[in-house]
Amino acid sequence: MHWTTPWLGWLLAWIIAAGGGAGWLAQQRLQALNEGFQTNARIAHRLLSQQLVQHDAILATLALLQPQLSRDAGANATASDLARLYPQILGIAQRRADQPWPAHWPSTLDALEQQSRRSGHAHMDASRLAAGTLFVVQAGQPASYALALDLRAAVPTEEWPYPPSHSPVRIWLTQGDTQLLLQPGAPEADAPGWAWTQTKTLASPSQVLDLHERYKLHPRLLPWGPMLAWALVCALGLAGLRAAWQQRTARLRAEQLLQHGHVARLNTLGELAAGLAHELNQPLTAILSSSQAARRLLDDREPDVDAARQAMGQAAEQAKRASAVVGRLRRLVERPDTVAATQAVALQALVNDALHLLEPELRQRQVQVLQTVPAPLPPLHSDPIALQRRCCINPI
Repeated sequence: MHWTTPWLGWLLAWIIAAGGGAGWLAQQRLQALNEGFQTNARIAHRLLSQQLVQHDAILATLALLQPQLSRDAGANATASDLARLYPQILGIAQRRADQPWPAHWPSTLDALEQQSRRSGHAHMDASRLAAGTLFVVQAGQPASYALALDLRAAVPTEEWPYPPSHSPVRIWLTQGDTQLLLQPGAPEADAPGWAWTQTKTLASPSQVLDLHERYKLHPRLLPWGPMLAWALVCALGLAGLRAAWQQRTARLRAEQLLQHGHVARLNTLGELAAGLAHELNQPLTAILSSSQAARRLLDDREPDVDAARQAMGQAAEQAKRASAVVGRLRRLVERPDTVAATQAVALQALVNDALHLLEPELRQRQVQVLQTVPAPLPPLHSDPIALQRRCCINPI
């Protein structure tokens, strides 16, 4: 049906407006989340780097001061003090030139000690990284020192930017193919899909570990409340605009129908004027006859004044009759009739205008209109208002 087509336009306008606004709100929300994630990622990297650099400082201090440690690190006052200050330190080992490393420590410490002597800084053993344990060796003279570290305890919980209990970000450390999970994140944090990732190497020359952070994006992160509210606002706004548009269209249609009705009244009055002209013709003819008779009577050698007076009286009565007819015509006609000028009229446009004017009646009668134009029709020279009136009065 031809009047259902505008609904598609209004629906498309609502989709564009609601989708554009919702997309902008979602983009703003995601941008804010991304900026927060980038900031927190930098903070986490800085905090962990500071923790690992402290381990280098501790080893450098031990190598410089050369305190005497017992073979039983747990009974050593220095080890106990460091463990209280740094909960991530599980133990401290000391090796002099004539002594081996403790038996329960990794066998790779000798090789790491030699690397440390050549490079001048500490080296690590990440063989137990998956269990959360890291060994760091610093060569010294006359003794070398090693730390056993719990990397999970190295996370500074008080300053950590991610709440460990409900943070959606997954965080882990890697060294080669070995990795240590520090924070599991949301249940879907490790699932494939759209996610923000951040990978940085911790700023420690001895503990070369990569910090990975992954923020898995989920539809629940989008601002559904504001987006739905915006869609509702767009729907209400377009509904008001559509109502105003329909009101304007109805007003224009009423004006056109009023114009056609006025033309119809003028045509009716034209027909009435033709009848009145016929009625005026009789008194005018009688006036003319009476006037001519009175003149002949007065032109005689012996004028018949009484007969002439009677003829003039008859002429006056007919003049009053004609005046009454004209008065009735003036009361019926609101304004002088005008002659409409003909012009070239496109028949297709005329049909479209007529269907537009008849749209309410067609909708009420549930009439479906199908237009078929086989070829461009030549223009018709006529009065367009009169043709529209004829189409509206007799559409079929």
